[in-house]
Amino acid sequence: METIVAHTVENRRPTRTPILTAENLVKSYGGLTALDGVSFSLYPGEVLALVGDNGAGKSTLLSILSGNSTPTSGHLLVDEAIAHFRRPADATAAGIATVYQDLALALDLDVAANLFLGREVVSRRGPGRWLGWLDEARMVNDARKALSDIHITIPDLDAETRSLSGGQRQAIAIARAITWCQRALLLDEPTAALGVEQQQEVLHLITRVRESGIAVILVSHQLPHVLEIADRIAVLRRGRLVTILEREEANTERLIALITGLEAA
Repeated sequence: METIVAHTVENRRPTRTPILTAENLVKSYGGLTALDGVSFSLYPGEVLALVGDNGAGKSTLLSILSGNSTPTSGHLLVDEAIAHFRRPADATAAGIATVYQDLALALDLDVAANLFLGREVVSRRGPGRWLGWLDEARMVNDARKALSDIHITIPDLDAETRSLSGGQRQAIAIARAITWCQRALLLDEPTAALGVEQQQEVLHLITRVRESGIAVILVSHQLPHVLEIADRIAVLRRGRLVTILEREEANTERLIALITGLEAA
């Protein structure tokens, strides 16, 4: 019978304080265990990639970290204090934001409106404060600054989002997320369905987010992208954490062997 060895030791990071820690996370659905005792830590300004085949537990883990589901057992720590994420708003309040593959953008709205979607700014002056009018000028200015801070250039902020490229839409979704997060950005397959040039734009954007001090958890099937951008790579298989590799320890062949079980960690 094949044995999967779960590793929970953090590789060569003894002096840093983690901003997010998972301790022995288990998620069961009836008789099915989707996540089985996963433990790891995330540190400021790093990119931690999650890789694994379909059914490895990546989506389940991301769901727990984003507050969309709660673990059956185990817990999360934020800045080394136990945190309970019972809904996405709890993760957001802890400074953790998630961008899913569908991006959740309103294509008929402009760039600024999408950056403030669900968090619209109401005017504080004149009749607007009584009538609930939006402060569109402030939202446009704040949107321009948010994009500029991570070196994103979109010439026309009044353009409908449907008119923008896939890479630009991904950039808007990421910019919206990091506007409201202080600790960690969770990205679910951010380069999927993008052209080569747009994929590189997104990878450069992830680098800029990391340089700002925000940590990134990247879920991706694109192993070349993982090897290009990640500081550490966590391999999941059948709901268990097989190992966490430093980038210099990994290559495509070894990752495939770990993902498929041809190599034991």
